[in-house]
Amino acid sequence: METLYNVKINWYAYFSVFVLLLLLFPDLSWFSRIAIMIATHQFMLVFYSFGYVIPVRYLAGALMCLQMLVGPTLAYNGLDQFQYAKYKMQVPESVYFSYAIPAVICFIIGLHLFSRLRGEKIDQGGIKLFVKQNPDLMYYFIGIGFFASFVAGFFGPELGFVFYLIAGFKFVGAFILIIGSEKLKPAPLVLVFGSIVVSSLGSAMFHDLVTWTVFILAVFAIKYKPSLPTKIGAAFAFLLVIVVIQQLKGVYREATQFQGKRGDVGAFDDALDEAQDEGSLFDKGSLARSNVRINQGFIITYIIKHVPAREPYSEGGELYKILEAAFLPRVLAPNKLKAGDNSLVYKYSGIILRKHTSMSLSSMGDAYINFGAFGGSIFMFLLGLMFNIVLIGFQRYGVRMPVALLFVPLVFYFPIRPDTALQTSLGHLVKASFLLWIVFRYWRYKLTLRRPVLKAAA
Repeated sequence: METLYNVKINWYAYFSVFVLLLLLFPDLSWFSRIAIMIATHQFMLVFYSFGYVIPVRYLAGALMCLQMLVGPTLAYNGLDQFQYAKYKMQVPESVYFSYAIPAVICFIIGLHLFSRLRGEKIDQGGIKLFVKQNPDLMYYFIGIGFFASFVAGFFGPELGFVFYLIAGFKFVGAFILIIGSEKLKPAPLVLVFGSIVVSSLGSAMFHDLVTWTVFILAVFAIKYKPSLPTKIGAAFAFLLVIVVIQQLKGVYREATQFQGKRGDVGAFDDALDEAQDEGSLFDKGSLARSNVRINQGFIITYIIKHVPAREPYSEGGELYKILEAAFLPRVLAPNKLKAGDNSLVYKYSGIILRKHTSMSLSSMGDAYINFGAFGGSIFMFLLGLMFNIVLIGFQRYGVRMPVALLFVPLVFYFPIRPDTALQTSLGHLVKASFLLWIVFRYWRYKLTLRRPVLKAAA
């Protein structure tokens, strides 16, 4: 099996980054240098995995590095001076990184233990044969996904989650179309991928758009195997789009949520024009405000400052509530934590939130609250290992059901975000895995590839 061991990282480029850090930023601390080099390695893994695998493991590691290492490094090395006091790092750089760097490394090790950097490699030949055997199934997936999207809002959060997850089947159907069809079918793909653009503009929430765009590009890369220059160009274009979205989100949300403008392309274009007229699109103050959305480390610094000085370590008590919320339905645990519950944020960080503001402690924050710096790093290893085990399970299903690995983004597009509350992240992982296990069991005869039997020569 081809793995990322066969896809060599350009170590010359990697060490060139290290040399540039030494030459261009001689005052950078070794904590910041180490943080940047860890993040660079994970970003390069994502980059080189395109065209070979669905990069769930690599995205999980890269996003953890982005929000827990890169964002804090930018804050400690200049951007904090342009930031509101509430969003500044609350402890010295050495104190924060002494926890964050080992915790991130442990999470990454857990992600890749036993897998030997083997990603979720798609059996393209098997999927093409599956499409020949089931030529209409991907269209059923797309139809089921759109129907579930429509009816999800009519149900409460528990049952609504089921429909919310099933709504993602439209992306699975599109992935099957991309991989399994001899010719590209633009109409259904535009319908599916256009829907996430429209819903993101309408809600002024862009996390889903960015995450699904990455997975869509990964599937296209598996199909068409882009050249290195093409991948570099696409990476720069994608990063530019992300930066622009980050810079404009605040203005766009104010226009759509408070000024009554309709959430569409026109409103987004107006926000872009406004930012350009004010000359604030790429100034340091604007970048500093955007870094808050990247830098989840500032919340960790509040926690380190607050625990155990003002609130003792939970020693597993808070983790029990999180696991209860993740594994038990509300019928069995009526008082379990709710998604978006901000009570723990104030208790363990001291941050006072406005009524409609949502914030989470993050998995690294919850790890520290329960077990401190050393125990928290061990917990992050176990969290990465849990992701790893679920992915290994999908790989085993993928032997008989090649399309099974195309369902992986449905399970992980939420948990791979480090800014998500741990109870929400684990709840999604557990419920989505269980629901897909039922789907695979119930539809096993339909989803299992019927491989042709080769008759022995007479």
